[in-house]
Amino acid sequence: MSNIENLQKIASQVRRDIVRMVHGVQSGHPGGSLGCADFLTAMYYEIMDYNREIFNMDAVNEDVLIVSNGHISPALYSVLARSGQIPVDELASFRKIESRLQGHPATMEKLPGIRIATGSLGQGLSVSVGIALAKKLNNDKNKVFCLMGDGEIEEGQVWEAAMYAGAHNINNLVGVIDYNGKQIDGSTDDVLPLGDLVAKFESFDWEVKEMNGNDMFDVVNTMKQIQSTMNNSKPVMVLMRTEMGMGVDFMMGTHHWHGIPPNDEQLQNALSQLEETLGDYKV
Repeated sequence: MSNIENLQKIASQVRRDIVRMVHGVQSGHPGGSLGCADFLTAMYYEIMDYNREIFNMDAVNEDVLIVSNGHISPALYSVLARSGQIPVDELASFRKIESRLQGHPATMEKLPGIRIATGSLGQGLSVSVGIALAKKLNNDKNKVFCLMGDGEIEEGQVWEAAMYAGAHNINNLVGVIDYNGKQIDGSTDDVLPLGDLVAKFESFDWEVKEMNGNDMFDVVNTMKQIQSTMNNSKPVMVLMRTEMGMGVDFMMGTHHWHGIPPNDEQLQNALSQLEETLGDYKV
């Protein structure tokens, strides 16, 4: 089995975890989580340089990923579990009282992999700029990645951070936009058209890349290429095309499943489409 095929199998299990977690408490955000499963799997299993065994909030000599669109926590929690950072069976506690796995990741829960509470949209890129600056000041050569939603970049704070990063040559920073064209109220074109994002970020002095976030080969190769050829002066922004609800046919092609859990029948339908590759967690 090739490495790409192995990553695809892990991502399939992550998608099973997502729909089961959201169904289990009838609460959560399956659409974007399913869309980002490939990217998060690739980042934690293949791309990032980090210590899986010992979690340190300071992330000295480690890559950092900030998931600014924190409502896709089911995908993040699943990847953290499947990569050995938290117990797999803890996924059954998602969104329950006193669980570490709250709807939006929180630092108070002392959860490995979580360095900032996210989900208040628009804040993650600013925090990532700060982390990247700290690494540069400390001569830490590792990189900082920030995943955002495309609806999220309607927030003005994102553009303040983008302006700062470009102006100050923060070249150890990689932003990634989950560019699925959908948000909770409809398509981004209907809510607030995003325009030409390539031209916008280039005008803020970022290098811009594009990739298919649901093609594991493209994700791995694009992110590795970015790591090896990052410009000496510019941050990089990746426009990552994904499909909301990817892997579950009735959740794809619509914004409806942004924040709606499946019922019992829909769960079984979804699971029938997703291969169990690592074993389901116990309820």
